[in-house]
Amino acid sequence: MPEEGVPLTPKADLLTTEEILTLARLFVKEGVDKIRLTGGEPLIRPDVVDIVAQLHRLEGLRTIGITTNGINLARLLPQLQKAGLSAINISLDTLVPAKFEFIVRRKGFHKVMEGIHKAIELGYSPVKVNCVVMRGLNEDELLDFVALTEGLPLDVRFIEYMPFDGNKWNFKKMVSYKEMLDTLRQQWPELEKLPEEESSTAKAFKVPGFRGQVSFITSMSEHFCGTCNRLRITADGNLKVCLFGNSEVSLRDHLRVGASEEELLQIIGAAVGRKKRQHAGMFSIAQMKNRPMILIELLLMLQDSPPAIPSISSQDPFRVQGIGHRVSFSNQMATLWKGCQGPRTSLLAQRWLGSGPPQRHCSSRLDSDTNPKCLSAVSRAPATPSGPPPTSDQLTHVDAEGRAAMVDVGGKPDTERVAVASAVVLLGPVAFKLVQKNQLKKGDALVVAQLAGVQAAKQTSQLIPLCHHVALSHVEVQLELDSTRHAVGIQASCRARGPTGVEMEALTAAAVAALTLYDMCKAVSRDIVLGEIKLISKTGGQRGDFHRT
Repeated sequence: MPEEGVPLTPKADLLTTEEILTLARLFVKEGVDKIRLTGGEPLIRPDVVDIVAQLHRLEGLRTIGITTNGINLARLLPQLQKAGLSAINISLDTLVPAKFEFIVRRKGFHKVMEGIHKAIELGYSPVKVNCVVMRGLNEDELLDFVALTEGLPLDVRFIEYMPFDGNKWNFKKMVSYKEMLDTLRQQWPELEKLPEEESSTAKAFKVPGFRGQVSFITSMSEHFCGTCNRLRITADGNLKVCLFGNSEVSLRDHLRVGASEEELLQIIGAAVGRKKRQHAGMFSIAQMKNRPMILIELLLMLQDSPPAIPSISSQDPFRVQGIGHRVSFSNQMATLWKGCQGPRTSLLAQRWLGSGPPQRHCSSRLDSDTNPKCLSAVSRAPATPSGPPPTSDQLTHVDAEGRAAMVDVGGKPDTERVAVASAVVLLGPVAFKLVQKNQLKKGDALVVAQLAGVQAAKQTSQLIPLCHHVALSHVEVQLELDSTRHAVGIQASCRARGPTGVEMEALTAAAVAALTLYDMCKAVSRDIVLGEIKLISKTGGQRGDFHRT
């Protein structure tokens, strides 16, 4: 608890019981099968037993957990167990009563220990004990905590100190996982590592012969973002897709204005889609304005098991990156858990109207001597047909023994290389009309697709394993609406001077621009078709020029 305390959230801003259950039903329907009520302190809510009981009635919800300071646990646990509580986490940073009072700003150490023993008495196993380890405060108690597991079925979880508002972040306070593990192994050299689930946040160990175990949560030294399958909802109804992120989306506000289930799913899907590949470094996090950990309340998780709702598993779901291979969201929640690879920049674009039906034409151009953030409108120039160039009768990326190998271009002369590729996205009438009028909720689909194509061309060597890195001098991506087919035609051209061609860069730009257009429009229609990705022309190579006939 911060020394100055934390401001209390007005009661009117908190989620009501019904709002909590409405959101829980929505997430469970979409595949969430574990919900944990966390802190603040959930056991001070007078309706907590009723909430657990109603959550227990949700078909498909396998686990209902709680994270508590343990003060009221012994008194309430019999009722909570009867209501359906299946897992318990207890926060306890010290085994010294006086130090406990210093840390939490109140007495109650003996009540916490009473709650731990009550949980064991009622058959909870393991009872998880969360301990945030801080240098100069409690790192000298590591062995004492482990000793508890000798006779008790506990999972003592040592958590690396994390930078949140109110904890006066200081790197010197952090004790790393490896340092803690070294300390334990000096006392118990036989400490053995236990197998862990793919989406687990903890690295588990056990002293042979002990009833319990210990775990390490390595949020700072070895993040587990790549396998994270957790979402958090704050007490006032804000969705956090990352514990360390400061971005939040208010589900409460949308609930209170009567948002439909489909609208809520779109909001949630968009938020999940913005989840970064990994959180910022510890120093960056320390500078971010984020709510204190004590104000984060509800934790939603997908376990590494198939969803219990047939309507989900019977659909054609998109897999969610970082979640067990058998777990998926339904189509409405189908958003990859990835953030953007490049910086987000403001876009400038020109549009003009042609003859006939209203048409929007957009193109982006990147030159080595111009600002790469600038977008300009250019006319479309079709490739000139020509005969086919000579081709090799052998694969160039395979060695004499049939293994993959990168082509050596060191002996080739530098020449001017140009390549043009194209793609077509068949949107359908509804999505086409919205794109044409720039009325998509996500924004200007054509401009976003243009920039994505340019970015993709520059990242080609990182996406295609055996592709050489090319210093592009020019990238141009053009998109043109075709009202007769309700389609968008994409043309990407790349130029460079060097020993290898740029057709892969042009093809990647066209393909990623098409994928981005799909992403921008998928909430409107699932019937979008991507196709006709092909090389239009290529000049400057040893095998001669190519122009598609």
